[in-house]
Amino acid sequence: QVQLVESGGGLVQAGGSLRLSCAASGRSVSSYAMGWFRQAPGKAREFVAAISCSGTNTYYADSVKGRITISRDNAKNALYLQMNSLEPGDTADYYCSASLLCVPGTYRYWGQGTRVTVSA
Repeated sequence: QVQLVESGGGLVQAGGSLRLSCAASGRSVSSYAMGWFRQAPGKAREFVAAISCSGTNTYYADSVKGRITISRDNAKNALYLQMNSLEPGDTADYYCSASLLCVPGTYRYWGQGTRVTVSA
């Protein structure tokens, strides 16, 4: 079983930056692809970014390309999301997830989320 805990959310002005972290415990996630998803108020959860188990391959939603970078540190069992040039449309609860495969696929484990609020 894998437990995921997100941190780093908060209130930031438009144009600002935040770095989200996800700490995994219970077992190593080094063989799992991992991803970030977000859910804005009144909207469905949507994909933000994903990274392969080795960190070699990354994937991004079109809406965040060029502004957001996903990375991981398998030695620390951690996942990160560096968010720059934040926009009010980025306001959402952000969730960390882990797939059971080395490449993104069905996500089996989920964190509880961390809230990001971007003010205009």
